[in-house]
Amino acid sequence: MKKEVQVDEKGFRKFSIRDSFAYAAGDFGCNMSFALKGTMAIFWTQFMQMDSILYAALLIVVQVWDAINDPLIGSIVDADRRKYKRNKFLTYIFIGSLGLIIGGALCFIPWRNAPEIAKIIIFICGYVIWDAFYTIANVPYGSLLSLISKEPADRASLSAWRSVGAMAGNILPMVILPIIIYDSNNNIVGERVFIAALLMGVLGFIAFQFMLRNTEIRVEETVTLNEKRPKFNVFKAIGNFMRNRPAVGATVAAMGMFLGMQGAATAVVVLFQSYFQNVKILGIVQLFAMLPIFLFTPLARKMVVKYGKKELSVIGSLCSVVACIAMIVLPITPDAKGLIIYVLCLFISSLGLGIYSTVSWAMMGDAIDYNEWKNGVREEGVTYSLHSFFRKLAQGIGPAIALVVMVALGYVEANEGSQTFEVALRMRYLVAGLYTFSAILMYVGLGLIYNLDKKKLTKMNEELDSARSKLETE
Repeated sequence: MKKEVQVDEKGFRKFSIRDSFAYAAGDFGCNMSFALKGTMAIFWTQFMQMDSILYAALLIVVQVWDAINDPLIGSIVDADRRKYKRNKFLTYIFIGSLGLIIGGALCFIPWRNAPEIAKIIIFICGYVIWDAFYTIANVPYGSLLSLISKEPADRASLSAWRSVGAMAGNILPMVILPIIIYDSNNNIVGERVFIAALLMGVLGFIAFQFMLRNTEIRVEETVTLNEKRPKFNVFKAIGNFMRNRPAVGATVAAMGMFLGMQGAATAVVVLFQSYFQNVKILGIVQLFAMLPIFLFTPLARKMVVKYGKKELSVIGSLCSVVACIAMIVLPITPDAKGLIIYVLCLFISSLGLGIYSTVSWAMMGDAIDYNEWKNGVREEGVTYSLHSFFRKLAQGIGPAIALVVMVALGYVEANEGSQTFEVALRMRYLVAGLYTFSAILMYVGLGLIYNLDKKKLTKMNEELDSARSKLETE
């Protein structure tokens, strides 16, 4: 006998774990494509033998595309007033998911002996195509959170489960890829990366389809507090974003998080190649470091209701700062003892990071509401796309700057997984320094800029509910 679906007072299916699983599947799909980005620098500098400074310059160039791509697609989504069978966000996500089937693999075409100009063209074209489809899927996906439910506890649950989806999407490549794509000499094998990227694109598409089939929209995305809706103005929307303290604070924190994760990604690989001399265990180490996020996720909903998202996140960022400083000063030697100390510091840092990451997307959902509260318009697409742009900027600029510093510290791409011990030792301190900088930036964004504490958030939600009720009765 088929179980009867429970509905709320407006006739929507009641919010349940089904919504959380579906939303988690969306970020799993995104990360099936995005997780390989951390492998790009090693692939292009070690396997493709591209000069590290040239690669860093090209990485910055493609961020110009990001600068145009994210806000442009966000504004297109916001300005789109057409009626879709289900929802415009879900439609854009479906289109993006189709392109991502092969989009990620285009960044890893293993033509090692290609002329230098051909390598440059392959990198730029592959990245631009992948990034376009990723943005078409990811920007509407992020905006969707504020439309699935308006309840703070539900949003906290969605954000927490999005983190679970992101982790699951990261764990598969994180643990398995180092074992598969590196040979016995700790060198990367490009053909294996290309095949892995294709398989991950297919898995991502399947995950997106599950999300699309199980998502219920309960909040009208065109809600506005103005009786007459003004013509959409992208420049005004960007100005609103820059005056939106919660959006700016959450964005600064996210940039800090990704400067550490993506900026240090290449240096971490070199650290395990040439310092600990076992790159195949890198995935296991990173998996262990992510355990705190899994531990906190089941508690996120209750703790948010009791303490508040901002309050918990600030405490978490302080934990990360302390752990990262410890990583600099403690004696992390290239033996088993040093590896254990490194893993313990990473574990504590990830505990703080886990607290923030499980509520980070709920904080952006609140920031979208904040814009409606202060400016009378929601502007989900632009608000989220600008947040996404700055995240991507950190993901691009971070590795580029890190590579330049690595070269200055003696890194030679032609040596592949056999850097000198002096260079490897410098990578040990560079990794710790990058993690510390990112943790401090996270604290600045969450503790000093983001201003929606539990009390203010309650006031905002009450006033928004009152204003929306008046509009519905008019």
